[in-house]
Amino acid sequence: MIRHFASNAITLLILAMTMVGGIIAWGNSEMLKPGNFAEDVVFEVKAGDRLKGVSDGLEAKGLISSATIFRIAARYNGDDQKLKFGEYKIPAYSSMDEVLDLITSGRALAYQVTIPEGLTSFQIVALLADEPMLDGEIKDIPPEGSLAPDTYSISKGDTRASLIRRMTLAQHKIITEAWELRAEGLPLETPDEALTLASIIEKETGVASEREMVASVFINRLNRGMRLQTDPTVIYGITKGKGTLGRGLRASELRTKTEYNTYVIDGLPPTPIANPGKAAIEAALNPATSNFVFFVADGTGGHVFAETIGEHNKNVRAWRRIEAQQRAEEAARAAEEEKAKSE
Repeated sequence: MIRHFASNAITLLILAMTMVGGIIAWGNSEMLKPGNFAEDVVFEVKAGDRLKGVSDGLEAKGLISSATIFRIAARYNGDDQKLKFGEYKIPAYSSMDEVLDLITSGRALAYQVTIPEGLTSFQIVALLADEPMLDGEIKDIPPEGSLAPDTYSISKGDTRASLIRRMTLAQHKIITEAWELRAEGLPLETPDEALTLASIIEKETGVASEREMVASVFINRLNRGMRLQTDPTVIYGITKGKGTLGRGLRASELRTKTEYNTYVIDGLPPTPIANPGKAAIEAALNPATSNFVFFVADGTGGHVFAETIGEHNKNVRAWRRIEAQQRAEEAARAAEEEKAKSE
């Protein structure tokens, strides 16, 4: 009887193992079977989502045939704790195995956010606040000049704070490397001073080919003990970087002493006035060689440079004529448009 019982037990065990093996084989075949959806589908795994919620959501959208099998396979493979949040583009007819591999890979859809050169930290925070792909808040405005303007890849659900950290690390790397490669004899004692000068260069010209020349003007002025006399610093002293002035500077504002009014103070202002890009930083630390100490707009978007006050005054008069002509042309266009509307 004992032998009969043992024989039956063995038979049942073999049968059970066969059934388990069959179930595993069936589950594996279900995981590898092509999906039934004929178009690519974007599916979002949100931060904090658990496997059950994700699998139920995938099943509800018809992206997997069985949430239960999907969860069992994920736990069996150790993937149940590997979910990566973000938006995933799931290709048509993907198998459950391919879906699981995708949402645990981190290969989420990438988006881009562009931070232009010359924005203040306040303006960058405002720009990121309006970016719908990002989550969270930025509690404090980062120090002026500490953020690297660039185009950054982001995924939906990335936090604004994490992007600020990326921008801060990028700017630190840029200024550190540029400082190590700086020209000799510059009147700049620290990387922070270099950032301040770079921010002024950034605000003074948008013409890439003249950044080094603009830098040389300010370096020459600092070396000669001349005041920088640059309008963007005065404007920053008024707005504190929280917006644009929206008008021209008044003569009284050029005379009013603030810590940023470089018509009144000696040397550099106490902080950067914007977040400069890599090219402006490199220009500040490797300026062109020149004797120029003046420059003024030339009417084409660039500047004309001068070594003496006489040459500069001549250039300023030429610029005033260009300004007057531009105003006259704008007034004529406005009159023509008004006339066309009334006809």
